[in-house]
Amino acid sequence: MKKVQITAVRQTVYRDLMEKYENPIEHACDVTEGEQWISVDGRCPAGMCQSAWCSMREFVEALARGEGNFYDGWMRNPASAMISCNDGFRPFSFYIEVIED
Repeated sequence: MKKVQITAVRQTVYRDLMEKYENPIEHACDVTEGEQWISVDGRCPAGMCQSAWCSMREFVEALARGEGNFYDGWMRNPASAMISCNDGFRPFSFYIEVIED
């Protein structure tokens, strides 16, 4: 199995949607831009947000198995994907890519 690096690239915040639909919460996310994790054997890395992991798990597992080229050439690097977490108010985009030791 290949190691897969996960990088938190960017967070988008939809304040208008938050004001309209969300109950106020003090702390929603611990992820920071630039933060990185390494998935070994397609498993969830320690410290990874569980909600974000649920969004990317199938892609990480596929890349770890040597699969890729999702959606027939979607990514320039066929051994990668750009996946967003499922928070509809403040989604984070994660770049996931196979890395070699």
